Amino acid sequence: MTTSTQQRLREIPYNYTSYSDREIFIRLLGEPMWALLEELRSERKTGRSARMLFEVLGDIWVVDRNPYLVDDLLDNPKRLSALVEAMHHRLQEVEKRREGNDKVGRLIAAARGAAILKKLSRHTRKDNILFDGLARVSHVTDATDWRVEYPFVVLSPDTEEEIAPLVRALIELELTIIPRGGGTGYTVP
Repeated sequence: MTTSTQQRLREIPYNYTSYSDREIFIRLLGEPMWALLEELRSERKTGRSARMLFEVLGDIWVVDRNPYLVDDLLDNPKRLSALVEAMHHRLQEVEKRREGNDKVGRLIAAARGAAILKKLSRHTRKDNILFDGLARVSHVTDATDWRVEYPFVVLSPDTEEEIAPLVRALIELELTIIPRGGGTGYTVP
């Protein structure tokens, strides 16, 4: 096995499991994004953007696999904020380097979605966190005075108690929050 093949076996940092990078990537971003990554491999110039994307996935993976680390991050908001900021920074750097490549843009959106899903699912069920086109299109028409672009994510919390922690998480993620009423448009201040 060549050095480059060995390196490629573990591009995702903190992967000390029996899962291959492919399996982790698919668990976090899905099979279509893996196929997209495979297409992009032949277009790599320096590999720097790929490394930064894999670092983000490694951060998500290690937190996902280690409940003690989750507890530590929840007990230390500054540490959690630093981790989120580092992931956000890496994705911004990949965005800067993409040179208009739509495939890279789709990968970045998927990685952001995975990071957001991980953070928000601590406060509500995963099926209350909607990234699909129907939810996004359905919610862009309410609050028409606020509409600038389609929402990135739509939340449908089950209880009032979930709202405050979700709002805090959205603020930490630097996402704009537009409250939605019952679809009437009457609840907008």
